[in-house]
Amino acid sequence: MDIKNEVLYRVYFLLFGIVVPVALILIYRTVDLAVLNGDKWRKAGEDNYMDYRTIEADRGNIFAEDGSLLATSIPYFNIRFDPLAATDEAFEENLDTLAHCLAYYVLEDVTVGGAREYLLELRGGTDRYVLLKKQVSYAEKKFIESFPLFRLGRNGGGFIAVKRSERKRPFGILAQRTVGYVRDGAKPIGLEGYYDEVLGGEPGQQLMVCVDRRKDLWMPVDDLSAIEPQSGNDIVTTIDLDIQDIAERALNRAVNAHDAEWGTAIVLEVETGAVRAIANLGRTDQGWWETYNFAVGTAGEPGSTFKAASVLALLEDEYLTLDDSIRIYNGKAEFYEETMEDASPYSYRMDTIKLREAFEISSNVGIAKTIEQFYGEKNDGNDDEGAARFVRRLKQFNLHQPVGLEIEGEANPYIKEAYSEEDYWSGTTLPWMSIGYELELTPLQLLTFYNAVANGGKMMKPYLVSAIQRMGKMEEQFYPTVINRRIASPKAINQLQELLRAVVESERGTAHDLYTDKYSFAGKTGTAQVNYKKGSRGTSIGGHQASFVGYFPAEAPKYSCIVVINKPRRGGFYGGDVAGPVFREIADNIYRVKPALHPVLNAQAPPAYLENTLPGMSIGAQDDYRSLLAYLDMEVHGEPETQMAVLRPRSDSLMMETRTMAEETVPNVVGLGLRDALHVLENRGLKVSVEGVGKVARQSIIPGTRIRGQQIKLYLR
Repeated sequence: MDIKNEVLYRVYFLLFGIVVPVALILIYRTVDLAVLNGDKWRKAGEDNYMDYRTIEADRGNIFAEDGSLLATSIPYFNIRFDPLAATDEAFEENLDTLAHCLAYYVLEDVTVGGAREYLLELRGGTDRYVLLKKQVSYAEKKFIESFPLFRLGRNGGGFIAVKRSERKRPFGILAQRTVGYVRDGAKPIGLEGYYDEVLGGEPGQQLMVCVDRRKDLWMPVDDLSAIEPQSGNDIVTTIDLDIQDIAERALNRAVNAHDAEWGTAIVLEVETGAVRAIANLGRTDQGWWETYNFAVGTAGEPGSTFKAASVLALLEDEYLTLDDSIRIYNGKAEFYEETMEDASPYSYRMDTIKLREAFEISSNVGIAKTIEQFYGEKNDGNDDEGAARFVRRLKQFNLHQPVGLEIEGEANPYIKEAYSEEDYWSGTTLPWMSIGYELELTPLQLLTFYNAVANGGKMMKPYLVSAIQRMGKMEEQFYPTVINRRIASPKAINQLQELLRAVVESERGTAHDLYTDKYSFAGKTGTAQVNYKKGSRGTSIGGHQASFVGYFPAEAPKYSCIVVINKPRRGGFYGGDVAGPVFREIADNIYRVKPALHPVLNAQAPPAYLENTLPGMSIGAQDDYRSLLAYLDMEVHGEPETQMAVLRPRSDSLMMETRTMAEETVPNVVGLGLRDALHVLENRGLKVSVEGVGKVARQSIIPGTRIRGQQIKLYLR
């Protein structure tokens, strides 16, 4: 019984002396953690949890046509420090030297003593992700990494370098809008936006610990990534930096001089459609900037530059030849209740002129009346199509389709459907369409049409990117694309080319003031009213838009170009006065920097040599002559056995003949160059003095005299 009681006592002791108190303590701690201080510990957990975080990949480069960088990502590092990572021994051992390095190279306006106190303060704190310096270059990062303590690495010394990258444009604002950007909270723009997936690469993942939930600060656990980021591919553009710079400078001068609202200039390569330059400048409070891509995103009424399409329709339908007469009604005509007038000073003196003359002076009335004559009513001449036939021709020229450039935001062209109530077709629509109103085109869409005219009728798709590369190796290449192999017959295209050239070269042409005898170019001026409103008291005009579009050289087009200046406020508003000079400046400077545009001087086979133009009786070293004549690509005949030789002309050929030099007597060196004469005489033991320049004309010792080491004087001429 005593034994049984003793066992029970021990059990009760264990139960009430140890188990129950422990259980009570556990219950208390559970309540304390979950209820009394729950918020505190939950907050601590949130601030120190680990997760795999995204690591941004290096963004690909954007290159110009010649390989120059238009945009690139420059890596930089934010230097951070974990003051609790090092052991006490390592921290104490490196404290003073680290403080010295930080004071001199990292921390601004801090003494060595101040840096030491700062490190001690950090060591006694809880922050394990202290920012020391922002935006450090790779070279500077390597230097800081070599500091005492830091050289022990992340775990041993607390050194943390967080890699970031910044997008840079080595050429500044050149092609700024075309290159574009990708930013958080903003719509992607330009090539950066269109090719974001190509340039952006594949992000990686790395295990990180959250050190500050409120600031969203994460510290890498180690230097290894769970998934390595894959850098983006590079894109090679068609932009020619020389032409882009020329276009931007010319456009900038023009919008400033004319106090315009905005301006744009585009240069295409005729044969391929490659965009060599695309410049956009808009007015801002800070000056002129590429605030918007007007070349691609702004569709408007082009005005007189559209007359080329109207005339091409007439020529394609063979309704007229260039020398057929049309009426211009002295530059003023009524279309229902609307009055149309010409701007040309020549119009009011003439009633009937040739079609080519009407185009040269840009007669609104002449073009509109002629279009109305042939397309205004449905008849046998237009197969009972009427205006629908004219619209069909415009669609044949692809003027109703966007060009699809590799930039988001292209505005759609607007060509009314004939007789469509939905498009508000009226009796005045056809004549006004013929001179570039009641329809809309972007500058690039209109230039694509003119480029096709310059290209003999073959319409090329404008494109900005020629290749995608990775580490210098070709991933994908883009070739010129044909939109329409023939927008019109060769005969009609040739006639329109003749008209466009006459606009510049004819004395009455609207662009004759731009004429130069240095090279030929062709094109069309345009002046359109903008923001106009028709009312009972007439039409109010909100400004003008000046334009010029053309190509050069006219006989073998290499480049096409359009210039549009919106709302010029001073210095005129006509296309020939405002936009034309910009076109001419661009063309002049392209000619200056592109030798390929100039005629090749030696393109023809060289003419046969004449005896009187060949070098005669010239004496010298045979090897020297052969080297010189080979460089000049001149053939020489003869194989003399002597070192010295004589060149003699024979009809249209050069002969190389023997020239013997005496060994025992003074040789005849007349006719030799100084170097050859010195070589001959000094090798024979003669002492030579010289007077004059040129070849040896006379020598002081008669040839044939026995050599005895004499002094000989040479007279050169």
